[in-house]
Amino acid sequence: MTVVLVHGNPETDAIWGPLRAALGRDDVIALSPPGFGAPLPDGFPATYPAYRDWLIGELETIEGPIDLVGHDWGGITVGIAMTHRPELVRSWATDALGILDADYTWHDMAQIWQTPGAGEEFVDQMMSGTAGERADRLAALGIPQEIAAPLAAAQDSDMARAILTLYRSAAQPAMSEAGRHLEAAATRPGLAILATADDFMGSESIRRRAADRAGARTAVLEGRGHWWMIEDPERAAGVLTDFWASL
Repeated sequence: MTVVLVHGNPETDAIWGPLRAALGRDDVIALSPPGFGAPLPDGFPATYPAYRDWLIGELETIEGPIDLVGHDWGGITVGIAMTHRPELVRSWATDALGILDADYTWHDMAQIWQTPGAGEEFVDQMMSGTAGERADRLAALGIPQEIAAPLAAAQDSDMARAILTLYRSAAQPAMSEAGRHLEAAATRPGLAILATADDFMGSESIRRRAADRAGARTAVLEGRGHWWMIEDPERAAGVLTDFWASL
C-alpha cells in the first residue's frame, strides 16, 4: 500500500510533516506540483488541466495500491484527476471538492490573483522581503515557524508565475465545468475532509453536495481550519486511517 500526498498553494511538502509523523508509516510519498516546492519546467503550462495531467502521470509511475490525499490546489487536482482516471488509485481523499460545485465562488484572494495587474502586484508583495520576513508572515496565519521557514524559502518567481497562471485558468465557470463529471470519481472510495473553519473551500452545504455527487463519505474536522493537517495531525491521521481501514 502507498499513501500519496499532494499539497497546494503557496506551499511545499513541508506542510505534511506533522501528519506524516502522526501516521507513523514508511510507505508515504509527498508529491510537489511544479512551481510549488518543485521546479517549474520550461514550457509547462501551469493551468489546471496541466496539473491534472501531471498528477495522472505521477500516479502511473507509483506502485500501488495507492491511497491518494490532496489539500488545497492539490485537493482540487485530486478531484479533477479522479473524474478522469479513478482506476489509478485504491482510494482518494480531498478537502477541496466544494470548489468543483457549480455554485462555488472563488475567495477574495483568488479573485485578486485572477485580475491582471492586481494579481501581479499582490504576488510581488507575497514574494517580497527576506525568507525570514516571508516566514513571519506565514506564521501570522497560524503556520508554525518550523514549517513556515521551508514554505517561505520556496516562494520565488516560479511560484509567482504558477500562482497567476493556475488561478487565471481556473476562473469561473472553469471549475464548475471541471466538476461536471464528479460522479465518475465514485468508482473508487472517496473521502471529503470538511474542516469547518476553512473559509476558502465554500460553504458546508456546497462541500457536502459535491461529496455526495462524487460518492464520497464526509469526515468533519470541527473547528479546524485550512491547515488542518498541521493544526491537529493526530485527528487528521485518525480520520484517514479509519477510512483506509474500512475499505
